[in-house]
Amino acid sequence: MDTKNKGFNTKLIHAGNLEDPFGSATVPIYQSSTFSFRNAQHGANLFSGKENGFIYTRISNPTIKALEDNIAELENGYGGIATSSGMGAVSSIYMSLLEKGAHMISTASVYGPSRGLMENHFSRFGVEATFVDTSVLDNIRASVQPNTKILFIETPSNPTIQLTDIKACSKIATEHGITLVVDNTFCSPYLQNPLDLGADVVFHSVTKFINGHADIVGGIIVTKTREFYQKIRPLMVTLGNNMDPHQAFMVHRGVKTLSLRIEKAQENAMKIAAWLEQHPKIKWIKYPGLASHPQHELAKKQMRGFGSMMSFEIKGGLKAGEKLMNSVKLALLAVSLGGVETLIQHPASMTHSGIPGEEKLKAGITDGLVRLSVGIENVEDQIADLEQALRNV
Repeated sequence: MDTKNKGFNTKLIHAGNLEDPFGSATVPIYQSSTFSFRNAQHGANLFSGKENGFIYTRISNPTIKALEDNIAELENGYGGIATSSGMGAVSSIYMSLLEKGAHMISTASVYGPSRGLMENHFSRFGVEATFVDTSVLDNIRASVQPNTKILFIETPSNPTIQLTDIKACSKIATEHGITLVVDNTFCSPYLQNPLDLGADVVFHSVTKFINGHADIVGGIIVTKTREFYQKIRPLMVTLGNNMDPHQAFMVHRGVKTLSLRIEKAQENAMKIAAWLEQHPKIKWIKYPGLASHPQHELAKKQMRGFGSMMSFEIKGGLKAGEKLMNSVKLALLAVSLGGVETLIQHPASMTHSGIPGEEKLKAGITDGLVRLSVGIENVEDQIADLEQALRNV
């Protein structure tokens, strides 16, 4: 079925689906490492690119391709590149678009491992990076160097829920010949389409909202053009960062309910955020749906909803944060996000503990900051859980 002009929910269900010869209602799991050729010429045509088909699962696989085509269509991009993890997507992007002597500008409060990979590993090979508050466009302009190759933004950012203006970043990137890469994990294609706003490359940890059930790890890259696709895909294949067919099957199953899950979760999140904003033990809260959020107007402009991620500062710092973590009963104390269950975590002692204290503060990650990924449970139960936990702080 051609789904190009269909609605988003129709695309969720049907985009990328294969025509299975046995009439399977879902894309089958092609659990095969290699694929046979009809004859020598067929094999030669596949290797030369004269004919489309499958050779070896590290290169491509029908189940994986169905998912890639699905997400590429949801993001209005040229092509999808599925990876074994979100960090597999990040490393493939870094490796294919950066080289010795190159420079990258990135959101300071970007996902911890994305920053750590650059600071601890790519730096060893002569790649430099400047981490700034990208919600302030002048910070980006001031950081541009002659060797800047990538502007790498995450919006909303992890874990500070800070928003960056994608369209404005695209303008800056275009002026300086820089590639704009956007981590769209916190929104998913349902709430935000960075390629439509001028990004060159968008990627997701599909572990989160796209899969939505906390049962697989994976990533996906979608490029705006064939040029970027041809830069990144061969490098991903060579690195061996490819997704597994069973992973792809699970993600393709999960994505079908993306809009239903996000609608319920963000409905709950709005009520929880409003409640937390009035709580005497909460110093501040950042949720894009609140008028008090610094980029509330930007959220209304570039997002189609406010999502289900929020962060808040609990009075009492590190000890108070730890006490809250130990007191919740319904919310799961766990990293990750975007599942049907509510997850809570304390970045200063968990996901961002490897970042030096001064750098954490510069990125807005305080000792008392708590990140909440709101699930689809009954909102009354979610609030009751937070209420009893806050009584113990």
